[in-house]
Amino acid sequence: MLDKTYRPGEVEPKHYQAWEAAGAFGARPEAGGRPYTIMMPPPNVTGSLHMGHALTFTLQDILTRYHRMRGRDTLWQPGTDHAGIATQMVVERQMAAEKLTRHDLGRDKFIERVWTWKGESGGTITRQLRRLGASPDWSRERFTMDEGLSQAVRKVFVDLYKQGLIYRDKRLVNWDPKLHTAISDLEVEPREVQGHMWHLKYPVEGEPGRFITVATTRPETMLGDAAVAVHPEDDRYRDLVGKFVRLPIADRLIPIIADEYSDPEKGTGAVKITPAHDFNDFEVGRRHDLPLINILDRDAHINENAPSAYRGLDRYDARKRVVAEFESLGLLDKIEPHVLQMPYGDRSGVVIEPWLTDQWFVDAATLAKPAIEAVESGRTRFVPKHWENTYYEWMRNIQPWCISRQIWWGHQVPAWYGPDGRYFVELSEDEAQAAATAHYGHPVALTRDADVLDTWFSSGLWPFSTLGWPERTAALDRYYPTDVLVTGFDIIFFWVARMMMLGLHFMGDVPFREIYIHALVRDEKGQKMSKSKGNIIDPLVLIDKYGCDALRFTLAALAAQGRDIKLAESRVEGYRNFATKLWNAARFCQMNDCKPVPGFDPAAAREQVNRWIAGKLTDAAGRIAQAIEGYRFNDAANAAYQFVWNSFCDWYLEFAKPILQGGDGPAKVETRAMAAWVLDQILHLLHPFMPFITEELWQQLAGDRGHFLMTAGWPSLSFQDGGVEAELDWLVKLISSIRAVRAEMNVPPGARVPLLVKGAGEESKRRLATHRDSILTLARAASLDIVADATSQGAVQVVVDEATILLPLADVIDLAQEKTRLAKEIAKLSGDIEKVERKLGNPEFIAKAPGEVVAEQRGRLEEWVAARAKLTEALERFSSA
Repeated sequence: MLDKTYRPGEVEPKHYQAWEAAGAFGARPEAGGRPYTIMMPPPNVTGSLHMGHALTFTLQDILTRYHRMRGRDTLWQPGTDHAGIATQMVVERQMAAEKLTRHDLGRDKFIERVWTWKGESGGTITRQLRRLGASPDWSRERFTMDEGLSQAVRKVFVDLYKQGLIYRDKRLVNWDPKLHTAISDLEVEPREVQGHMWHLKYPVEGEPGRFITVATTRPETMLGDAAVAVHPEDDRYRDLVGKFVRLPIADRLIPIIADEYSDPEKGTGAVKITPAHDFNDFEVGRRHDLPLINILDRDAHINENAPSAYRGLDRYDARKRVVAEFESLGLLDKIEPHVLQMPYGDRSGVVIEPWLTDQWFVDAATLAKPAIEAVESGRTRFVPKHWENTYYEWMRNIQPWCISRQIWWGHQVPAWYGPDGRYFVELSEDEAQAAATAHYGHPVALTRDADVLDTWFSSGLWPFSTLGWPERTAALDRYYPTDVLVTGFDIIFFWVARMMMLGLHFMGDVPFREIYIHALVRDEKGQKMSKSKGNIIDPLVLIDKYGCDALRFTLAALAAQGRDIKLAESRVEGYRNFATKLWNAARFCQMNDCKPVPGFDPAAAREQVNRWIAGKLTDAAGRIAQAIEGYRFNDAANAAYQFVWNSFCDWYLEFAKPILQGGDGPAKVETRAMAAWVLDQILHLLHPFMPFITEELWQQLAGDRGHFLMTAGWPSLSFQDGGVEAELDWLVKLISSIRAVRAEMNVPPGARVPLLVKGAGEESKRRLATHRDSILTLARAASLDIVADATSQGAVQVVVDEATILLPLADVIDLAQEKTRLAKEIAKLSGDIEKVERKLGNPEFIAKAPGEVVAEQRGRLEEWVAARAKLTEALERFSSA
């Protein structure tokens, strides 16, 4: 007998260990099923499970478990990312406690220490994924620094270099002056800060007393100015184009140039151009062949390219001195408060500098062309489709991709330098030495490039490197291209685009046929979760409190396409109650001796209620499968929920109770078998969402079945009986309508009210007679009478099809008091609705309010309008009484 309560803390580890020990997660090419492949976005080896992980891995696991049950040869490829900067920082912090730096150890010893840390502490995230119920093929787990993937990284780098698609160049990068490395855009965190706009006057050369005024948020960078730009059609400056200004402090002549980058409507219409310290200015500088004057060193201190009085100053100390000197020269026009987005390193916490440095770059524009065409032609499809526009926008404006990083942990660049600085890019040092010897005519000492590669470079190879490339393995032939990538929109460019480019280039085909982009998980108010706001929801805490299945089902039920998830703990608690409902329904069936019957055929059922639930099950199974395959996880979860809670628990088991608890006979035998069969199918349908409770019930409700539920087949159902379905649906609608009226009118639950039916046709009369006992019991009715006519005085009426059902309530409730209560509630709602409508009708509010606040107000308005309509309908019923 099932325990009275379900205990997820005991059940979950038991089943997960059994599944994993039995190899139940593994791909099975030998079984002959059609392959179904998902690449797990590799979480950082330093990571801990957060709510974004919980969402993406739950959705991937739903797809994996569903397709496994459909008989596909399912490979969900797991692994972790070496997370260059993040991992190096973790180990360096650990060493700092020992008063050591990586330089104390040297590169090789430091790398050894990182591998030691990885062996001891790097498995946290994969252990936590197991707690989430994730079912990837752990036997194939990969790590972006393992030997096979490292070999793939080296080959891709060397091949791209020799094809002219990787090159070394001096360009601007995001430079972290604390970590002393280039970082990716994703590692730059824009923060809104209260700053200033300084208006500086530059004297026009040869025209005493004439100045051109530029506005800047970074006055210290004027030491590296190379030009002043004005719009070619700006009449104010047309006569100055081609002339020069004398740059104050630096005492250099710089040209006044015409470029459309300058906006005549913004500031003074003239902008200072500092190509070595601003990404936009860098492009202007290239167009006009301006010099690149780098005035900062790697610590963001002023270097030797500035006047001697400034050398060695921190950038912000230099700013103060520049402003003071402009003021003393009478060239500071004005200072205005200004709100700006400042770029901070997400790990170092310091302001990032656009810095001119020698780095390795990928010719991303060339690689992007086939990747754009693949989406345009439909070889890869985005779901929802509108994310294609984001992809196109990024890919069509793609810049050279900086792939080198100045850290130690990562894939070291396979390039070696000769004594004259010439570099040799080869797969190994021996090959580089051979190339150098051939070049110089004799052996020379080589020095390896100290840089490592951007983490996104190795993870960009994930769909094929994990399958054994560059070897042509059986797994690569079988599982590439993959079926779907499930990921968040924030890495469409950083990861998705790179996989598309590299997969097409090296494999000749797209890495995945479909890309499902899910939304963000926010807090219940729609706010982004962050430590500073104190609104982070820990998925492991929710799993401990409510069980893994409740969290998974919540995330699926809220995962509507194109809509961020507003997660409240109360929602998880609600779906824990759903798990409890399922458990209690199973206990009810068990207590009534409902056991699975081998070979049971639902089509042979004779009882109406049994034929009805079998048809409802067929309909639900079809809707769940269709929704999963269309990535409409919320629709799938809600279809399952509605069928289990409403059709099966609330209606079928209630309709079946008199049979199950009545005398023995064919009807009881059939109903026991049907209840057990439907419950079994429910466990199959719910398993992708709620793997633990369904496996537990599957094993407890019958003897040894010889296999796990997770490896059982997905239900193949076709039974329908339209006539029975119409009749029982009518009965459900009738009883539901009567219950709704009782609730709206505050009728005491124990009160039994007579039901008078008028205007019923012959079919409705037959149904009323057939189901009289069920109606009296489930609608809590004192009597049920068909009448030719009846006074509506003191009665509330409900219309079901052509029939009108009257509930005389004058002797049960105070009608006048209830009317007054309803009128007050309607008035309050109307006032609230009017306030929100005024707010949403205010263009200023719409322009200034954050998007999530506007969405919250609109959602609230919808809820209140629906509630008012319902109360108004109830009041109208009272008015008819």
